[in-house]
Amino acid sequence: MVPDDIGARGLDHIRISDAEREQALVDLRDGYAEGRLTHDTFGWRVDEVLRARASGELRSLVADLPRRRRIRAMARAGWHRGLTVASRWLRGWPPALTLPGGPQLRFTIGRESACDMTLADLTVSRWHASLQRDAGGWLLADLGSTNGTRLNGWRVNSPIHVRAGDLVSFGSVTFVLTERPGPSRAGT
Repeated sequence: MVPDDIGARGLDHIRISDAEREQALVDLRDGYAEGRLTHDTFGWRVDEVLRARASGELRSLVADLPRRRRIRAMARAGWHRGLTVASRWLRGWPPALTLPGGPQLRFTIGRESACDMTLADLTVSRWHASLQRDAGGWLLADLGSTNGTRLNGWRVNSPIHVRAGDLVSFGSVTFVLTERPGPSRAGT
């Protein structure tokens, strides 16, 4: 076989470099920030990029995303916040915030010591957000905070239902919501 006969298909089996892997991660991060990938799809594709061995595997994971030039122009137009969220996600999973249990109907979050959960971060307002129980579960509401409350990257403008697995940000502090751990079965 002559090298010209290999074509693009033959290159699919060439081992990838660290630079190619890093570029694929950047492309995924940009696609997530642009809203072209859901959180679950983004997470799955990042895992697949980290497992990939050949060029064809990487190409298939980013083939449906737009070219870099367009994304850079959008980032200059105001998408930089989404890029920050995505890069934060790449650095590691956020800490857990366990949804309140028991009879408590309202749970407040902020810098104020009277809040149920106090966050000592300057991007968090004194009374930043609340969780309120209703028949459908917990509703997340922003309490007029300066830097906003976000649910899975989207700004919370009115009360919205949350569930375990959702990412919630208060200013620049991000948590993943979890259910209350069940009773321990040790010793039974």
